[in-house]
Amino acid sequence: MKTNSQAQAYFHLSADGTFVGNDPVRGPWSADHCHAGPVTGLIARAAETEIGPDKMMTRLTVDLLRPLPLAGLRVAAETTRHTKTLATTRVTVHDLDDTLCATATTMHLVRKDLGDVPNVVTPSAGFDNVVEGPFPIRQMRHDLPGFAHFVDVAYPKDGNQGPGPKTIWMRAPQLLDGEQQSPIQSLCPLADCGNGISWNVPPTEMGFMNTDLSVHIHREPVSDWLASESVSHWQPSGIGMSQSVLYDRQGPIGTALQTLVLFPPT
Repeated sequence: MKTNSQAQAYFHLSADGTFVGNDPVRGPWSADHCHAGPVTGLIARAAETEIGPDKMMTRLTVDLLRPLPLAGLRVAAETTRHTKTLATTRVTVHDLDDTLCATATTMHLVRKDLGDVPNVVTPSAGFDNVVEGPFPIRQMRHDLPGFAHFVDVAYPKDGNQGPGPKTIWMRAPQLLDGEQQSPIQSLCPLADCGNGISWNVPPTEMGFMNTDLSVHIHREPVSDWLASESVSHWQPSGIGMSQSVLYDRQGPIGTALQTLVLFPPT
């Protein structure tokens, strides 16, 4: 397997606490703006730092209000509820002009040790016979290096690599220079890729940008390679939705939903 993911991190931290984007975070729609997946990782980082390790993040919902500049982002989290069982946060993302670009809420549940519990046995997405392949979106609206060039991608052998529903495995860079990311932070870039994985026509024929992301997690991932089994529903109203089941190499770990706005190419 290639190792693009071992290259530069998505962000570096400036002296004033601003997160500045590196090439791997550049999104497909604009040369000056971030892919929302790694920014979601920053949101998860802020919320996990705010709540602490005794509770696990089980839900993360992000509203993407404006483009997210590579030039710099400020992320802040506050606790909105904290009990023995659960905690919630509100997270904001501002640009360097103090414009609000994204808001998010999170849910965290206390960690317990219940021993063996009854559970459904569900297989993983199958990593044993994967083949290396390109990122599903192969056309971008600029010619600079970006997100798709810095992730490792693999497909199930004989799996779909064209339009429509598909499954991919992905290994992404670190979130932040000089810092080990948490398992859930490592999941965020892939969680925001459902629309880019399961496009119905390429972006040269139809835009399909997501306006939000909701991730529900029932188990923290334990492998660096993670998979998304995704499908996109597009409607003549110009509204769509992407649905993804997320996996690590042991099995399913959660789901992701995105609301999509569809637009013709300009």
